[in-house]
Amino acid sequence: MTQAPPPQVWPTLSARDARALIKFLVDAFGFEEAVVYGDADTVNHAELAWPPGGGVMLGSHKPDGPGQMAPGMFSAYVVCDDPDALFNQAVKHGAVVVRELNDTDYGSREFAVRDVEGNHWSFGTYRGHPR
Repeated sequence: MTQAPPPQVWPTLSARDARALIKFLVDAFGFEEAVVYGDADTVNHAELAWPPGGGVMLGSHKPDGPGQMAPGMFSAYVVCDDPDALFNQAVKHGAVVVRELNDTDYGSREFAVRDVEGNHWSFGTYRGHPR
């Protein structure tokens, strides 16, 4: 079996409390902590892997940092195999429901929530248009 190549596109987030966001993304959504660099409350760089493939990078917000988006401005769609179980897990860990579980007219089962920083996450079974 061929191993998928490492991600070449990395969505990035900044956070007021990066360590709390990392814990939330791991506990509520099932991301896996790959690496975290920083001291005390500051996270200079973190990578969280999405087990089926891909991941995100994040760090503590630096208001004067180049290219920094404000915390809570991130949005992503993440493919998952069992949105019902993931929805229950996310809500159990405090995710704020934006859109309840639903079946779309394009064949996806999905939902949307906000994390502890206010970022918008959609999870569903839609894997994109085939190439």
